[in-house]
Amino acid sequence: MADASQGQGEEIPPNMTLYINNLNEKIKIDQLKKSLHAVFSQFGKILDVLAFKTLKHKGQAWVIFEDVSSATNALRRMQGFPFYDKEMRIQYAKTKSDIIAKADGTFVPREKRKRHEEKGGKKRKEQIDPNQAAGGLNPAYAGAYGAIPPLSQLPYLGARPIVPEAPAPPNSILFIQNLPHDATTMMLQMLFNQYPGLKDVRMVETKPGIAFVEYENEMQSTVAMQALQGFKMQQNQMLITYAKK
Repeated sequence: MADASQGQGEEIPPNMTLYINNLNEKIKIDQLKKSLHAVFSQFGKILDVLAFKTLKHKGQAWVIFEDVSSATNALRRMQGFPFYDKEMRIQYAKTKSDIIAKADGTFVPREKRKRHEEKGGKKRKEQIDPNQAAGGLNPAYAGAYGAIPPLSQLPYLGARPIVPEAPAPPNSILFIQNLPHDATTMMLQMLFNQYPGLKDVRMVETKPGIAFVEYENEMQSTVAMQALQGFKMQQNQMLITYAKK
């Protein structure tokens, strides 16, 4: 089982599961998992995000990618990233996730593991294994990182694409559409804060699904728009344009 002490003083080989600690313990589990998925899914398909309420697992989470290269890229890019006011510490997970073990044929049912572990020592109270993964797959960003999707692939509202009739000229404020209704300002701040110059994120309470993201100048806003165009938050593919002034 991977825990807060995993990997101390030992080399863990690259694998598809990232172990993250030093997370803000005040954040609710559901919000934590959604935020982690939103931030990490830009690096590849995520099979699951695991976090638990138990005291032993506070401040920790596991992000399971479909392939090692995505996990490695995420580890390098997100190491030390300020996440809810705390810098994330990331490393490869020490224990293989069940969802991966089932895929490669090395899965051992939990009861067999438990009996084996109890043979040589005291019986321990049964605990939730943080590497147990749900069978369903979470949606993740399937396009190339930083790629802008063609107009034909943009989300549609009725018979027309959600695109301004007269696109605004480049400026420092981005208009974000097609967000999931439970998206929060904090989720967007963490997502867009990866790119320099972020000044403000404003959501429109009366109109769920849209937001405005402001940068210091239009060059910085353009970099963020090109990198996150088409990024999926849950099942919603973001559409980003320059805001009309």
